[in-house]
Formats: sequence, structure tokens, C-alpha cells
Amino acid sequence: MSPTDQTKTEERRAEAKREKEKVRKKQLRGEGIGWNGKTLREQLAELEDKTEATDHYGGLTKLTLKDEDPIRYEQLYARLRGDLVTARETSKEVSATPIVEQEGELCYGLFTPEGDSIAVSTGIIVHIHTMSEAIKFMINHNYEENPGINPGDIFINNDPHVGDVHPCDLMTLIPVFHDGELVAWAGGVNHVIDTGAIGPGSMNVSQASRFGDGAYYTARKIGENFELYNSWKKEYPAKTRTPNFLKLDERTRITGCLMIRDSVNEIIDSVGVDTFKQLSREAVEDGRRSFRNRIKRTMLPGTYRGASFVDALYEGQENITREYANENHIMHAPSELHIREDGTFQVSFEGANKWGWHPYNCTPAAIQGGVWVMLTQTVIPNELVNDGAYYACDFHLPVGSWANTQNTETAHAYAWHFLVSAWAPLWQHLSRGYYSRGFWEEINAGNANTSNWLQGGGIDQFDKLHAVNSFEAACEGIGARYVEDGEPHASAVWNPEGDMGDAEAWERVEPLPFLGRAVKPNTGGAGRRAGGAGFESMRTVKDVSRWLLYEMGNGYMTSDSGLFGGYPAASGYILNARNTDLKERFENGEDYPQHDLDPESGEFESKIEGEITRRPEGISTPKEFDDYDLYLNYLRGGSGLGDPLERDPKDVLSDIHDGYILPRHAEDAYGVVVEKINGKAKHNSSVQGEWTIDENATAKCRQEIQNKRAQKAQPVSEWYDEERERIQDEDLIDDVKKTYVSSMRMSTQFAKFFRSFWDLSEDFEFELSEKAQRSLNNRFDTGLRPMWDNYTLRHKTWLDIGDEPYVPYTWTNRSIQDLSGSQSTFGDSRSMTDDD
Repeated sequence: MSPTDQTKTEERRAEAKREKEKVRKKQLRGEGIGWNGKTLREQLAELEDKTEATDHYGGLTKLTLKDEDPIRYEQLYARLRGDLVTARETSKEVSATPIVEQEGELCYGLFTPEGDSIAVSTGIIVHIHTMSEAIKFMINHNYEENPGINPGDIFINNDPHVGDVHPCDLMTLIPVFHDGELVAWAGGVNHVIDTGAIGPGSMNVSQASRFGDGAYYTARKIGENFELYNSWKKEYPAKTRTPNFLKLDERTRITGCLMIRDSVNEIIDSVGVDTFKQLSREAVEDGRRSFRNRIKRTMLPGTYRGASFVDALYEGQENITREYANENHIMHAPSELHIREDGTFQVSFEGANKWGWHPYNCTPAAIQGGVWVMLTQTVIPNELVNDGAYYACDFHLPVGSWANTQNTETAHAYAWHFLVSAWAPLWQHLSRGYYSRGFWEEINAGNANTSNWLQGGGIDQFDKLHAVNSFEAACEGIGARYVEDGEPHASAVWNPEGDMGDAEAWERVEPLPFLGRAVKPNTGGAGRRAGGAGFESMRTVKDVSRWLLYEMGNGYMTSDSGLFGGYPAASGYILNARNTDLKERFENGEDYPQHDLDPESGEFESKIEGEITRRPEGISTPKEFDDYDLYLNYLRGGSGLGDPLERDPKDVLSDIHDGYILPRHAEDAYGVVVEKINGKAKHNSSVQGEWTIDENATAKCRQEIQNKRAQKAQPVSEWYDEERERIQDEDLIDDVKKTYVSSMRMSTQFAKFFRSFWDLSEDFEFELSEKAQRSLNNRFDTGLRPMWDNYTLRHKTWLDIGDEPYVPYTWTNRSIQDLSGSQSTFGDSRSMTDDD
């Protein structure tokens, strides 16, 4: 530590000591650390009561500070947000892992004493609201009394049941005091490389319960006077395979939080604590109003419906930690977006099926955080992003489902596996609303399912225990927009500023040299506007022992369906090779695999000898790899929009030359016939030669495709009858039947809807195999084991109320056509401004 840093640290500790003395005197008088002597629980209860009674955050029916001096208000808010971004950009240089330093898997938030975000940094802002939940957990569980919340304290959490997406996202929370009062919280989250799970890497996939997820730290105090406890400094590194990386990540988060704390103190010194308090409350209410006005401006009221599915195939896999987990799952997300006439909306997953013995389960904090980050990229893509949007929404997350397990035995290490897929229909709900109101530029078919994830670990090239987690997945293809193609290998839904990272940076921390890295053709969905392509990296293993690697992603199923006639993105697959002759090929100067750009070509297999695995599944449990073995890291593309036959043939030709599609795929998907005119020119890694369009053949081909469509087309009524017959005859695989039985057991509303839709008898049920029935009974009989003892009012829509949860329109005949009048939208919106 430099002399300057040492002096700053000593000043902070001296300041904390003075503040603690003020807090102690207040406590001796029987006062709390909240405003005006209230306890934090009293302050939170009062805030929620006022919000509930007035439908305005904290009862703020007027934005006094903003209305009386709007320029000053904007200046102060911009200063807060700017300081948060500065804290992120500065502190991430402390980290040693490319996950943070290269990919930017880091974010910060400033929160009210009650835990509502005021302003956020850039980065993985999915975790802003998860930190809100952790703060509220501490308030509702009397942390003010025990273990105490004092100036200079440091807290940590990675428990998804408290406030997180999955355990590898560690959050640091530091309270900010002024004159004995808690005025704010500073919080930061980053994705760490290993949490000590049963398998190496941050998101192991072979465990059946949370007891294999790795270390859980449940809203724990780990330091005071801005100094970590010795017990923590010994415990934390001992629970991971990568202690030095985690130590630096922790310093990263603490550094950023302290920078934010200093910024708040400087603002208070400049404008006074009362102005800061007013700003923090008004900013949240301003965010709520802005969000609601944006909904009124861009959407139509009503109910938007969709569904997504993801396969999690474990039957026959090795290294499963529990015998009862040796089964296949299909995760089901029937989503509804209820846009109400007042501009509020509810996201409902009524009908979601039961949680499973796998690490893809979610919690309300994860779902809410995920929807929140999606909204920041769609409805509110501006700087005024905070928990105001959260207060304009509510969520129905059925208790006991994969979305809200309320069972602390469930595993959550890779909640993203289905979480990203569950959001996919929500992008399209919003896009259909945008289309209805004419906001075509805002339409997006949805982002890619962010996988594969190269993960693993063992003894590395330095003879040290190590783990890897390649965050190339931060750079996937983007779904097509209505007015233009999706961006190729650009970002991830959970990190809109993602980066694939430099190969050299990854090779510094992973004993997995790159043999090749290239755009992956045919991965973006076909359409009038094409989805952005993904990419791939071919990696080998060098100088390791007992090294494990595994894959994780959807395989047979693709959850990223196209929009308005567009095609979905490509599904996943696994490709690796073990016990290879790669070393000999290197020594003899022979060809070796650098890519798998055309999986049907056989090129990969022609350039390597060994035990080659090529499978359509997307998940594998950890397998041992040795030197010169090969692993393909395949990152996905985005979905398409519009009829592919309407795509300009010139754009298809450009796609060929840019490596986004293979020449034969141009004819299959787009009806564009091309021919090679120069075999020597090379535009990219996947396509050799210069190509041109055969216009006459293209016109003929497209007409033939349209004719075939007409011949194959059938009335919906005929399709309906055929599918209904299949259901009645139970002509479905057991995994599909198990999925629907699970959803119907979870929700009487969904069961009634399903039977009504398919015109089935009221007592219709699928007959399951003995194994499938035992699996469901096993999980349904497990019951609830909730973490929260006390809930806030805002949690009411993801808890059961009476016999049925409060869901205003779920599974009724209401649709987006059922408006209150033929010209109805949201009534008078003349008071809106362009900024809204």
C-alpha cells in the first residue's frame, strides 16, 4: 500500500470511529440508525406503507427538488451516476481475472437506507436489484440489532435465496453514514472464477442440490472499521480453488464501494444531507414515473402470452452426485406480460413446472434481477435506471416452481441456463407492443441463449490447483431488429457491454491454448433481418494433470424463437476429442483442427485421430482431459425476424462473404442461388472464394419454396385436431408428459387452461412411467424450506395469498384485443415529455 493509500485508509478508519460513537450515543437513547431516530425496519415499513397508499414511491406525489430546480437535480444525479461508472472503470483494474478486467463482469449501485437502488454503474446490472434484496433481507432480519450495522462495516452475500442470481456472483455491501444516520448503501458485484463447488469452475453442473454448489455466504458481516476479520481472511480463500483471484476480486469490490462512499460524503458536504436525502428518494420516484410513462407511450394494454422450454438432459450422464438426479428435465416457462391501463405491468410465470435436481433453478431475486436488466435494454435504455422501474412492476412467481423454489435444498449454480431462455418471450412481448404502437426501431427478436460455457479445472501449468471459467460467452449474437440485422458476436443479455476478451489474456490464466477463433456461420437465425452470428474457439489442453472440463447449454431445444416469421438461432452441440495425435501432428507439421465451422463437412474428423465426441446435447458433466485433447467452445447466435424469402439477395451474398452463412445455406434458408466465380479469394475463415448471385435461379428457387409452403400448409383447425389426437393418445415421450404433468400439478389454473384449450375431459391426466412418477412425487413431497422469515410488501406477488395467488388476468380469455374501447390505449398521455 502506498503512503497516500495508507493515509486515506487511516482517515477512513478515524472517520468511522467518530461515526460509530455517534451511533452508540443514539442507541443509548433508544434510537435507531434510520432517519429521525427510526430503526431500519420502522423506516422500511413506513416507506412501503406510504408507497402502497399513494402509488408513489415513499408518498412523493410531487418531485419538489426536480420541479423547482431541474438543472441542479440533473447535475446531482449525473454526478452520482458518473461517480459509479468511474468506480467501476477504476476498480476493475485491481482484478487479475479476465472475467472482470477483460469482460467487465462487474457493477456497482448506490442504494437508499431501505435498499432501493438510486443510481447504477454500467456492467452486469442484473445484480443491482439482487443487492436490493440482500439489503432488505438484512433489514427484515434485524441485522441492525445483531450483528449490528455500523460505520465501517463490510457485508458479503452470494446466497440466491437472499439476493443473488447464483453463488458465483459475490456482492459486497458497505453502509454509508452521516452524523449517526444511515444515509445510503454502496454495493458491488462481480462474477468470480470458482466458489469451491463439487466440480471446478464457477458454475458446476453435476450437483443435485445446493450442497454441491460451493460456499454460500448468507448476508454475512465480514469486517468492521473498513478492515476484514482475520477469520474471514482465512476462511474465504480456503473454500476455493483460486484463492488469489478471489482475494483480488474482493479488493476490487471494496475499492469501488469505498470510492462510492467517498463520493456520497463529498456530495453531502457540498449540498447538505437533506438535499441528498431528497435526491435519493426523488430519483427512485422519477424512475418509476419514467418507466410507467414509457410503457404508456410504447405499449398497448392487455395480456401478452408466450412460452419457452429448455432441455437439461442428465439420464445416463457420468459423475451425477445423486442417483435420483439421473433423469432428463424439460424446463417450462409459460410467460405472461400483463400491461395494465395505468401503465404498470406484471410478469407472470403461472404454470411453470416444479424445480428439479439440477443447478438451473432460480429464485425471485434472480428472476427480478433478470427481468430488470432486460428492461434496461428495452423500455428504459437511458441513464435514469434504478429501482423505480421495479416499483412499477410486479412479479408472479409460483412458489415451488423452478422460478421460486422456496426450498434451500435446491441447487442454483447455473441459474442462467434457463433464466435467459425464460426471458426470451418477454423480449417478443415488448416487441409486439412496440409494433402495435409504431415504434419499429425498438423491436428486437431477442438475444442469444448465452452458452456454451467452457469450464473446468485441475492442476494447471504451474502445478497449482486451479479452475477456469471462459467468459467468451459475454459476446453472443444479438437478435434481429425490425429495421436492421442483429449484431454478430457483440454482447450478452446479462452484460450489454460484454467483450469476448483477448485470447492472450485468457491464455495467461487458463492452460488452454487457442488453436483457432472465428465467426460461426449458420448460427444466427434466418429472416428478412438476420440474427447476429455467434463465434467459436477451438482450445487444446497443455501441461496439466487431473484436468476436468465440461459443457453447459441447451442442446436439442432452442429457446430463442424467431419473430414475425423469422427463424430461431441454431441449437447447441458438443464437440471434443481426447487421447488425440495432436502432438505428433505438431511435430510433423501436419494439419490439425482449428475450427468446426461446418459440422457436416467432416473436416474436423479428417484432421485428428482420437476419441471424438460429437453430440446434439448441450450439457455434460465433468470429464477428464489430458494434454493435446481438444475442446470446442461454441457461442450462440441471435434469432431472426421476418420471412427469410423477403431478405435482399445482396444481403445474403454479403453474409456469405462475411462468414455468417455457408453458400449452401443461402439456398436452403433464403432461396438465394449463388455460384463461385473465383476460387482463390478468401474473405473469411469459413468460405473460400468469391461468389455471385444467379438472379434467374434465385427467382425460380424462391417461387418453388413458396409453392412447397402452399402445398404443405394446412388450416389451423386441422393442425389442432392432429395435435389434440396426439395428446389424447399420449403419443409423446415421457419427458414431455412429465413436464406438463408437473405444470398441471403446480397450477390448477394452468391445468384448467390446458384441458380447455385442447378440449379434454376435466379429469384428463397423462400416464407416466413409474420412474417419472417417482421423480415428481419425490420433489413435490420435499415441501418448502424458505430462507426469509419476514417479507416486505413488495414480495406479495411471489408468495401464495389464500388458495390462489393474485394474478389479475392469468389464464383467462383476456387478450391484447380486449381493450376498453375501439380507440383505447392509455387515455390522456399529453402530459408526457419527450424525455419520458
